[in-house]
Amino acid sequence: MQPWSIDWGAPWFQPLREPGERVAARVAQGSSVAQALGAEPDPPVRFVAQSALPDGEPYERFIFEQRACPTRDNLHDFFNGLCWLRMPKTKRRLNELQAAQIAANGIGGRRGPVRDAGTLFDENGALLQAPAPIWDSLLARDWRALFIELRPLWSRARVMVFGHALLEQLARPRKNLTAHVWAEPCPLATPEEADAWLSRRCTAQRLAAKPFTPLPVLGIPNWWPENQNFSWYDDSTVFRPGRR
Repeated sequence: MQPWSIDWGAPWFQPLREPGERVAARVAQGSSVAQALGAEPDPPVRFVAQSALPDGEPYERFIFEQRACPTRDNLHDFFNGLCWLRMPKTKRRLNELQAAQIAANGIGGRRGPVRDAGTLFDENGALLQAPAPIWDSLLARDWRALFIELRPLWSRARVMVFGHALLEQLARPRKNLTAHVWAEPCPLATPEEADAWLSRRCTAQRLAAKPFTPLPVLGIPNWWPENQNFSWYDDSTVFRPGRR
């Protein structure tokens, strides 16, 4: 496999940098993504080739029953594996909820609210620790207040991208990338602290209510050089006003 172009100095990759650089180096040396992830100390699941997933077997149920994560040799599954390594309690909890929903309702044309929300957050979620005025403006989708008027307060804020599909897309950043932030302040001193906190809050009842709010991630101060020019935030296709 060819090595991927990943800027590990980017702020959104910082929580994953330590294992990410090691796993990426193994892939560059010829290991499969499953082998490279599995070489980490005490992985929370076995990482297996995608071919281990039987035809017709639901992906989530296979992980739950086999404690093994089918993995393709691509950037999407690379970041999914890194999230398993960094946030194992939350990944396991989301998988338990998905498997329980499958056991209760089967596999149909619609996944239902719990599975939909779990998948959405697993693919596109993020966590935020920030002062109250930032939260108030974020929930109101008052982008000018959030990113311009309150800009100095962002020095006291932390953001962690959880969704592996969003991490994959951030390898080639574009302006309209938007995270679904868990709509509750999260302690982010360490990934372990965030993992323990979030795993306790992942319940079927909470997920069914979709406790998320949108955040255009490249609007975060110091995350993208172009947002230093405040006219960058005038793009209403990205920074959409809240519903009245």
